[in-house]
Amino acid sequence: MTNEVIWLLFALVNFSLLLLFYKLFGKMGLFVWIGMATILANIQVLKTVELLGMTATLGNIMYGSAYLATDILNEKYGKQDAKKAVWLGFSTLITMTVIMQIALTFQPGTEDIAHNSLETIFGLIPRIALGSLAAYIVSQYFDVWIYDKVRKLLPSDKYLWVRNNGSTGISQLLDTAVFCTIAFYGSFPLNIWIEIFITTYIIKFLVALMDTPFMYIAKNMNKKDR
Repeated sequence: MTNEVIWLLFALVNFSLLLLFYKLFGKMGLFVWIGMATILANIQVLKTVELLGMTATLGNIMYGSAYLATDILNEKYGKQDAKKAVWLGFSTLITMTVIMQIALTFQPGTEDIAHNSLETIFGLIPRIALGSLAAYIVSQYFDVWIYDKVRKLLPSDKYLWVRNNGSTGISQLLDTAVFCTIAFYGSFPLNIWIEIFITTYIIKFLVALMDTPFMYIAKNMNKKDR
């Protein structure tokens, strides 16, 4: 099975599980998903794969599902709940980073087999961690703001796809710009930095397009959960 096929299946699994969380647990399920997604996305991003002839990092699908969750909250429950979810995800990411950095300071036992692997995963370069945190809070807050503006401008349900894709597409561009600038600018030649920026955004934008049907499904779920 090729990476492209696995990637498509992975996206379907991620978005389907998000809807399952929402169906079973309502609004609270979306909050839980966002907290979980921010952690998993930042672990997955450490792995690089070949997709469509490009080198890409994992984590974009899981990260994109967090945008879908905040858009659902914004659409059905309002901007304030969406903002609260953004801060929940941000706080979760900081908490995970701090706790795991402290955990790594413990001296491993002589029979330990996990420390080196944990150090590889969680021993994040401060610049990368800062880039991830800054990109998350800036882009997610912007996503909540622009989604609310577009919803007021185009309130009809027939424009739901515009609200969803437009807000996420622009926000993901901002996210990519902030992260790549803080994490990678100056570490690579300019042409390589531009390639990383473009390929990262293309993958994120594809994820944004793929989540559209799931947004429509969520729109018609849990109508009494207010």
